[in-house]
Formats: sequence, structure tokens, C-alpha cells
Amino acid sequence: MADADQTVEVVVGNEHGLHARPAARLVGLVNSFDAVVTLTDLDTGRGPIDAGSLSMVATLNAQQGHRLRVGASGRQAAEALAAIGELAAENFGDEPVTVAAQTGSGEGGSGLDVAIGPAVIAGASVDLSDYVADDDEAERLDGAIATVAGELRLLRDASPEHGGIFEAHLALLKDRKPLDEIRAAIAAGTPAPVAWKQTYDDLAKTFEGLDDAYQRERAQDVRAVRDRVLQALTGATVDETPADGVLVVPELDAATAATLDAARIAGVAVRAAGTTGHGVIVARSRGIPLITGIGEVDVRAGATVAFDARTGVFEVGPDEDAYRSTIVERRGELERAIEQAGLPATTVDGRTIAVLVNVGSVQDAVEARGADGSGLVRTEVLFGDRRTAPTVDEQAEQFRAIAEALQGKPITIRTWDIGGDKPLPFLPQEQEANPFLGERGLRVFRRRPELLRDQLEAVRRVAAETPVHVMFPMVTTADEVAWALEELGPKPNGLEVGIMVEVPAAALRIDTLAAGLDFVSIGTNDLTQYTTAADRTNTAVAPLADGLDPAVLQLIDHVVRRAGVRVAVCGDLASDPQAAVLLAALGVDELSAVGPQVPLVKERLRHADLGQIDTAAVLAARDAAQVRDLL
Repeated sequence: MADADQTVEVVVGNEHGLHARPAARLVGLVNSFDAVVTLTDLDTGRGPIDAGSLSMVATLNAQQGHRLRVGASGRQAAEALAAIGELAAENFGDEPVTVAAQTGSGEGGSGLDVAIGPAVIAGASVDLSDYVADDDEAERLDGAIATVAGELRLLRDASPEHGGIFEAHLALLKDRKPLDEIRAAIAAGTPAPVAWKQTYDDLAKTFEGLDDAYQRERAQDVRAVRDRVLQALTGATVDETPADGVLVVPELDAATAATLDAARIAGVAVRAAGTTGHGVIVARSRGIPLITGIGEVDVRAGATVAFDARTGVFEVGPDEDAYRSTIVERRGELERAIEQAGLPATTVDGRTIAVLVNVGSVQDAVEARGADGSGLVRTEVLFGDRRTAPTVDEQAEQFRAIAEALQGKPITIRTWDIGGDKPLPFLPQEQEANPFLGERGLRVFRRRPELLRDQLEAVRRVAAETPVHVMFPMVTTADEVAWALEELGPKPNGLEVGIMVEVPAAALRIDTLAAGLDFVSIGTNDLTQYTTAADRTNTAVAPLADGLDPAVLQLIDHVVRRAGVRVAVCGDLASDPQAAVLLAALGVDELSAVGPQVPLVKERLRHADLGQIDTAAVLAARDAAQVRDLL
């Protein structure tokens, strides 16, 4: 592309980088000016690309913390650059799409994780065999695009909480780069549906080739827009899902998820794996029972199917009475959990397990029901939108606000945990061949200790006022623990100090690392991926990265038996009510779960007799599937 007349540099602050929603906002802004705007990712060297094309911006794959050079030429170049700078300072207008709890969102869905009903098969490829091209293919395409645009605007306006998703679909629909290719193909004699499908298939493959798991799932958005236009071009109709049916789809697009009758549909079963697809996010936010990753199991329309997302089971021709009984049980469990969230989690055999909440914002703490405090304050998320490092005062203010929201209960502040899939905009890191095995967590701050010292000063200030624990992430050696304690310095009365156990080496020598500490907290997400050698962001190996793998459980058991201090778990495993009971049976003292799961974890623990769990059999199990069977 031609050199720009003017340039500015901005930093991407978004958690998932310039994915479809923020990219759509940028593209819309760029196209409102009389200027040619380009983007270059200075951290990867990709670009310059056309900033007025959504497909080009999104597949640039600019991640959080990357520096972008924005170039502009034309009559309004200066105005465009100023506006883009303001948009970047606001994280490109990106508001995270939240995944509602299994308690549902109040929009009519049951909020359960189990469903049964007749299978409704959807999502088959649009049949183009009967399509007859004519001399007005370009005009027919324009008409189909206009029809779909109208549908997407209605969806956007009807669901403002998910409006950004449909804005992104609108931008994909009208993206000038693929449209130019499609119109050129039509002019050369290719029928409109064939040209449209080929181009959007290629675009979907481009997304699938990106190295970020979240971005790869945006290929679903491309295919959703592709199919809506093909349906409009061919006159294909979409059957309405009947009441109490289980929708079985290859992928769940956001438009389908938004238009399902949440009060009538029994549930949705998605063949593809992955939990960050926009359709999955929308369905869960509406309280629709859903399971992903059922694979290529043979399902015929009308056959009775059932699933239990809690155990990961999908069945054709299930035991109907058993599933309906489970639904009644889960509904009662859900209602009791919410009503009794404030009660302690005391098991049948008399052990009281502290159930805390993981937070990444003050609002997370405000919304937590029944939490006994916070077992994980993610500071890299709390300040993840900052382009400059927060001051000591700013950090202390946020920590105080979280403690106040939790009514003075203990909060556990994890020091900066960056690297791998968690960059910080104000602390750019050099590219690494394998960032998950590179400079992560505490390792980073051996060369940038001033940032850690500021954070520890904020921790000390707040600890003098309210109960605070602090823990250091990604610890591997005793030397690292000694260095961290030296940086902490004299601690105020009441401040407890611990480390994260995420590395198998740390788990195996925990008796050495925990000497002199008050507690350790096991991060099961990373411990699982390092133990199984399966990148937790790579859907191709997702089945291997199972926290209930006996090898992972054996490491947890080793930590509990050898640490000599209080042991907590703050990874995803603690948010699974079934796994939470097993962790308690293994001797874990504290569990820190995502906010919506806290009441359910406490409810399950209150009905558990830990002495009845055969932990020896679990630890000797063949695989995670057998562990689940034993539970």
C-alpha cells in the first residue's frame, strides 16, 4: 500500500486483541472519514493493511499489548488519526461479552446444565444445486445483502447487550475487500452464491489459521454471515425449533442463539468444541442449557437425545426417567444454592471448606453471592486496560474497593501474572517461540522489579487496614520464593504470603518452596496444561487438558500432603461442584470459584460426605473419564 502522509502509534488494550467487535468499531470509524488509513503491527511486522476492511483488520491478529502504527492520507487524515487515537484509548469501545452463570439471566431459560428432548437437526449446508443464475446476479446479491442487513439490524436493536456481535456481522457483510472479489467473480460469469461461498470460505480459513484460539473461533462469525446471505439468495427457509426440542448444530451462530425461544427450547448441543464462540456466549447469557464438543455422533431428526454438561455426556436414546429426575434435582439444587448462598460450606462429616471468589474487577466482587472472601484478585485483569502502569495509590484504591465489596472478608491479591496468553499493555514483552514456557508471572519481574515493588507497597498499605493475602505466580524454584520475599520486605501484622503452584516442579518440591509461607494456591489451569503438555488455548488438544486427569490429581494430592501449610485451589476445577467435592476430599482447605458458581459449589459441599469418597481409587484411575465415573 502507498506510504501514509501522517502516522500515530497506539497500543491494543483489549483482552482478546482486535477481534471482530472492536475491529468492526475501528472499521466503521475509519470509513466515516475521507481518508485512506492503514495499520501495521509493530510487534509482529504484519502490515500495512487497509484499516477500512474488517477482514483485513481482524486477521491482522493484533493482540493485547501490541503496538500499532496507524497511517493516514487524504483530506481528513489528521481528523481520522485523532479519532482513532481516542478510540484506542477506550479499548476500541470493547466491552466484554459476559457469560451468565448456570443460574440463567432471567430471560426465560432454565439456567440448568442438563436437557432432554427430540433432536432438531440444523446447520446443514445451503443447497445450491437448484440455483439458476441470470443476467442480474450482481443485483440479486445486493438484494440479498440488503435483506440480511435488515435482519441483523433488528437483532442488534432487540438485544443491546449483544449488539456489538451483530455490528461485527454487519461489518463482515459489507466488508469491501471480499465484496470486491465477489463482484469481480460475478462479472467473470460466476453465479452469485458460488462466488459468495468461495470467498467467505477462504476468509473463514484465514481466521482458522490464526495463532490465537479466541480469534480462530471468529471463523464461526464468518460462516454465519456466509450462510445467511446464501439463504437469502436461494430462498432457503430455516425451520423453527419446536418446544422442548434439543437443537443439534455443527456450530452455534449468534443470530440463532439470540432468536431461540429460551422459554421453549430444551437445550442446544454443538458438535464443535470451544466455549468462546459468540453463539455459545449468547446462549449461555440467556440461560439456555448447552453442551459443546459432542463431535460427529450420529443423530437423526426426532430421536430423543439428552445431555449433562456437568459430566460432559451426550446420549442418543437415553434413560428418559433418569434424565428427567436429574433435571428436577438440578432445579432444586439451583434454587437452594441461591437461597442459602450465605451459609457456610460445612460437609456432612463436619469439615467446613472456605469457598471464595475469583475477581478481575470491583464489579465481580460486588456481584459475588455467598463468597467467604476472594481467593484470587487478578491484578493483570484489574488494570488490563491501562496503557501506563497504575500508581501505588491507584492500586491501593482498587484493592480497598474489592475488600469493601466483600464486606471486609480476606482478599488474596495475586501479583502481576503476565506472559503466555496474558500480556499487559504497559509492559510489552519480546516475542517468544513458546511464550507459555517463557517469561511468565514472577519470572518477568526479576528484570522489572520496580513494577512489582509498587504493587507490593499497595498491598502492604491495604493489609494494614483489612485482611489481605498476597501470592506470587509462576514460581518454580526456592530461589524465586526467596527473591519475592525479599522484595516484599517487612510485612504488616495480618498479611499472609503464599505462592501459586502451577508448575509440576513446584508441586513436586512443595515442602521446600512452602517453608516459611502461610499458604499455597494451586492454579489447576496451568498445572493441567504443563502436566499433560497440552496448550489450554489450543482446541485441537483440548481433550488432553483435563483437570481431572489422575496425573494432575496426584500432584494436587502430593501438595496437600507435603506443603505443611493451608492449601487452596483457584483454577477452573474449583468452579466445578463435582470436582470441588473431590478436591475437598483430597484435603484442600479453600476453593476459589468464579462468582456465579460459588453458591452451587457451597451447596454441593454441604451435601457431601467426604469420608465416603474413595480418593485412592480416584488417584489410581486410568484417565479423567474413569475419575468422573467414580465420582
